[in-house]
Amino acid sequence: MTSREIERHVTGQATSDGAGVRLTRVLTHDLQRRLDPFLLLDAFRSDDPKEYIAGFPAHPHRGFETVTYMLAGRIRHRDSAGHEGIVSAGGVQWMTAARGVVHSEMPEQANGLMQGFQLWLNLPARDKMSAPTYRDIPAAEIPIVTDADGVSVKVIAGEVRGVAGAVSKPVTEPVILDVELPADRRWDVSLPAGHNAFVYVYEGVVRVGDRAIPVAAGRMGILTTDPVADGVVLRAAGPSRVLLVAGAPLWEPIVQYGPFVMNNGAEIRQAIDDATAGRLGAIPPRNLGAIEEIQ
Repeated sequence: MTSREIERHVTGQATSDGAGVRLTRVLTHDLQRRLDPFLLLDAFRSDDPKEYIAGFPAHPHRGFETVTYMLAGRIRHRDSAGHEGIVSAGGVQWMTAARGVVHSEMPEQANGLMQGFQLWLNLPARDKMSAPTYRDIPAAEIPIVTDADGVSVKVIAGEVRGVAGAVSKPVTEPVILDVELPADRRWDVSLPAGHNAFVYVYEGVVRVGDRAIPVAAGRMGILTTDPVADGVVLRAAGPSRVLLVAGAPLWEPIVQYGPFVMNNGAEIRQAIDDATAGRLGAIPPRNLGAIEEIQ
């Protein structure tokens, strides 16, 4: 395999969002065009309840998808389309905001470790005003591929060694893999030549390809788009974990205003008007029967 290499190292920016949740913003606005169709990547990890307990109260979205992957802790999702669910350690929450939804993401714990990621995935113009959808994917439903060298890969989206991931999306064709490498291991996977791709190392140190400086924990490495490369090779001297993310670019205008991502200013103004006027709906009262079933 001819591996992609590291084009650029990125250090995340410490910030807060929601009602003061501490997080690290890794994929920022200035990288949206380079990493099209991905719009944002937030990483969060804290065992201090003061840094996450206030959560993300009701707020709107339009024009894209949110993918929340939990490593530790529990978050409850509720939205104006009537969806409700809990994403727990090892699970994924995939919400397609599309034409608009108001949702909340609130911790289901008062103490302990809260760790995970949220990735924003753009929608093509033709789908931005489609109906919103929501899916909870528990850890047990996410395929895991383990090779003879002990490398373990959770296939959230995409395909590894003929094993299809838990999620498949047309147009953007996302690949989202959580790769766990034991010490002194090498692992490779093919990637579509046209996909933009990056890695985010959250444990250990990972070398990509042959020439690059290793990517340390807490940093993102943007991968080259050399058409000669047919995949990516990862190597780890010590135990490491890394997210490998890739997707087909949309090549469409990206206009973002806070929680809205559309294709032009007029669409953004309409989104603001719709949200202000309450046309995105409101989160309904809690359904106690549904809550009991979820828990």
